[in-house]
Amino acid sequence: MILPIVAYGTPVLRKVAVDITPDYPDLKKLIDDMWETMYSSNGVGLAAPQINRDIRLFVMDSKQIFENQEDEDKGKYNDEPGYRKVFINAKIIESKGEEWAYNEGCLSIPKIREDVLRPETIVVEYLDQAFVQHTDTFTGLTSRIIQHEYDHLEGKLFIDYLKPLRKKLLQSKLTDIAKGKVKVDYKMSFPKK
Repeated sequence: MILPIVAYGTPVLRKVAVDITPDYPDLKKLIDDMWETMYSSNGVGLAAPQINRDIRLFVMDSKQIFENQEDEDKGKYNDEPGYRKVFINAKIIESKGEEWAYNEGCLSIPKIREDVLRPETIVVEYLDQAFVQHTDTFTGLTSRIIQHEYDHLEGKLFIDYLKPLRKKLLQSKLTDIAKGKVKVDYKMSFPKK
């Protein structure tokens, strides 16, 4: 089932999410719905807070980036062929490497894209869908997607990395998004007035 993605201004996007246990109600269905929602909205990642759940869960698929990449860009981000993964109760335990800029967007903040600096490599502890623990290192675009989705679990948005003046210049667009004055080709829900 395709779920509505909550828009900027919805309180859950600013909450620190809580850990879950294997007995979380209908977890398998929720994860399946998140995949369907992410793909139907042309996203590469989706965190539970974006579907109005304050839990530490996100899905991401960087494989599709590499499948759609031009030949001259192949291998550019050091993480080809990418990953398709579920992250439960994730914790970034190390960030390393040079910070690099990439133009990010967010399904909860449609029609806004900005360059964001993030470290090249991260080490993440997380549980998979079967609640098996992993500690893995990710680089390049995969690392960036994970950091972006992880931020959602921490109540942080990519616009928080922008310089104050740039954020101020975007304020009217952000206000319009919070008021539902934005057209997208996927299901959204907007903050209650």
